[in-house]
Amino acid sequence: MSDLDIQIPRGYDPFAEANVEDTGAGSKDYVHVRVQQRNGRKSLTTVQGLKKDFNYNKILKDFKKEFCCNGTAVQDPELGQVIQLQGDQRKNVSQFLVQAGVVKKDLIKIHGF
Repeated sequence: MSDLDIQIPRGYDPFAEANVEDTGAGSKDYVHVRVQQRNGRKSLTTVQGLKKDFNYNKILKDFKKEFCCNGTAVQDPELGQVIQLQGDQRKNVSQFLVQAGVVKKDLIKIHGF
């Protein structure tokens, strides 16, 4: 019996990675893409956390042309500059940001539903 290596299964902590990520100083480098439900079937997509170096109005103009939707750039006192788009554009926005080279794919967090 002493010759066998016995592995005792340990409990899995699903928040272990989250706690490690939140302690770093660079935890605010993520770009958050969220969807908010308005009334009925209407929804709103928000993009937050882009670097301040970028011209938000030019990015917004490209979003509006590419996705055929309306949108606006809003200055929020807590969140900073936020881009709002009509409709559920989460996948489109994340693909566009990666293809344009604005953000790496692993730095995009998609929230909602």
